[in-house]
Amino acid sequence: MNAPINAPINATADAASLATASAAEIATAVASGAVTARAMIEATLARIAAVDPKVNAFTDLTAERARASADRIDARRAAGAPLGPLAGAPFAVKNLFDVKGLPTRAGSKINRDLSPADGDATLIAKLEAADAVLVGALNMGEYAYDFTGENVHDGASRNPHDLTRMTGGSSGGSGAAVAAGLVPIALGSDTNGSIRVPSSLCGTFGLKPTYGRLTRGGSFPFVTALDHLGPLGRSVADLAAFYDAMQGEDARDPGQTPRPFEPVSGLIGQGADGLRIAIAGGWFRSRALPEAFAAVDHVAASLGVTQVVDIPDAARARASAFIITAAEGASLHARRLAARAEDFDPAVRDRLFAGLAIPASWVDAAQRFRRHFHGEMMKLFQTHDVLLAPTTPSRAPKLGQKTFVLDGEEMLVRPNMGLFTQPISFIGLPVVAVPVRVDAGDAPELPLAVQVIAPPWREDLALRVAATLERAGVAAAPVASL
Repeated sequence: MNAPINAPINATADAASLATASAAEIATAVASGAVTARAMIEATLARIAAVDPKVNAFTDLTAERARASADRIDARRAAGAPLGPLAGAPFAVKNLFDVKGLPTRAGSKINRDLSPADGDATLIAKLEAADAVLVGALNMGEYAYDFTGENVHDGASRNPHDLTRMTGGSSGGSGAAVAAGLVPIALGSDTNGSIRVPSSLCGTFGLKPTYGRLTRGGSFPFVTALDHLGPLGRSVADLAAFYDAMQGEDARDPGQTPRPFEPVSGLIGQGADGLRIAIAGGWFRSRALPEAFAAVDHVAASLGVTQVVDIPDAARARASAFIITAAEGASLHARRLAARAEDFDPAVRDRLFAGLAIPASWVDAAQRFRRHFHGEMMKLFQTHDVLLAPTTPSRAPKLGQKTFVLDGEEMLVRPNMGLFTQPISFIGLPVVAVPVRVDAGDAPELPLAVQVIAPPWREDLALRVAATLERAGVAAAPVASL
């Protein structure tokens, strides 16, 4: 294994002082002997017990498993054996990941009747091989068909920066757990924006890798044609280190694209100098509150970026993503809808029923347009390395809020938090959501994020820009004051 990721550490640090630290700091402390992995996990579990009742991020704790993993790490260190690069760093996963011994509930009532998983999702196994420690499973929107984080079965996850507001979804528990300082890293899934929307509303960094980059083996699907898995964290270095640990081919996911191992942790310090960066215009400069555009302008100004480029047909890309999502999601759940319709969240059920009525010709047209749109975006990336765009059209709405007004038009919150994320995941581009705070609009103390979008397989470019913004103090993901 590689040495732990480098980070400054106080030699007298104890577990309590590291409970809200980065994964880098924790790994350095454990490897150096400043703290034991067991003490670190006990501090993490104590913080979860104290804080999670406020934010409702966790649905399951794997406390005994975590203690056993920590003890094995400590025993290896005592024996002089090398430790993995994530030694002792706690993490949690959206509850659509298989966790051995737990039913994979995927945010639903129906899945609770499933037998417990007999093994872990591949990404969990990869992280544990790097000596990260799983501490539990996280709340999410039912079957990942959600942008709010309001689960009718487990209760809404609540935004740590303002407990009256949404976390965003569907990886709402993941965003809440990271923002509240319960874990430094959480895994989520992103079909239409479900990593990036919670990252924006909760003020975390989030990485949606290129479609097909990370295996989905051992995760409950939503839309196989669009599903991605990835991390949310409070630092770019943590995102990069966890991303590196999760790379690699996996026969469990036939949709994964075979790629060589392309580590990014050593590249994020290169900065953004020399990169051709532009602001996404057109669709991405409409239908949002002032703070969304102010955030992009703030990031662009810090990078010296002034060029605006249009992304033609972005609105059509979003509409096509809706069609594919509804049709494929409905097909996946058709038997459950027939047998147990009353056990669905009504909002999810109604959209799935609507999906069953979509003509096959519409889906075919959407897929054909998808190939066209991908080709047009590749032309754009011949002259640009990175694009900047809003992530969400507003800061976090209030829990239970149904509508907001965008460009003078009253629109539904639930489907429209993904206005700017859907055209990007539609063609599987890698994106880092970068959290910023701006004064424009209401509630300036609340965060929101800017999308840093790169060409396929160039996660390194998006992470380099994100790290540049973090070093400049433009982007930051502090633990919420609860």
